[in-house]
Amino acid sequence: MKFTKSKLKDALVIEIEKLEDERGFFARSWDKKICNELGLDVDFVQNNISLSKFKGTLRGLHYQLSPYEETKMIRCTRGRVYNVIIDLRPNSETYKQWEGVELNEKNHLARYIPKGFANGILTLEDNSEIFYQVSQFYTPDSERGIRWDDPSFNITWPEKITTISKKDLSWDFFID
Repeated sequence: MKFTKSKLKDALVIEIEKLEDERGFFARSWDKKICNELGLDVDFVQNNISLSKFKGTLRGLHYQLSPYEETKMIRCTRGRVYNVIIDLRPNSETYKQWEGVELNEKNHLARYIPKGFANGILTLEDNSEIFYQVSQFYTPDSERGIRWDDPSFNITWPEKITTISKKDLSWDFFID
């Protein structure tokens, strides 16, 4: 596994290292020991799968309040998605900065998203699926979100957003 630092403090992109032969390839996509050696919070308590039927579907931007903040590890297992994260940690040097990375079934990249970040997914193909691990159980009263078009962040989405839930449309603009 190859860990690449994001432009946002403490976030990582994780690349598999393939061992290929005539059958295909084998790769390790998760190793708690290596993650612990790197000081990553990987005490995951829940695995989730999300399938979006249509290209242009946006899920997010979501986060949980303390003490239910989540560390996440996200991978696209089918299709293509654009993953946006925003650093919402007021004491971070990358506070209020965002970064987008394409995750897809061919590049096999994963995203390590630390506590204190908002996370959003825009599908770039029909029938795109993500698999993600989280460090906290979902706590509805702690859930928050940021609108996809919040002028505080000026996120550049690579495709037109065509499908978004009423809940995600209802989030307020971000206030420090």
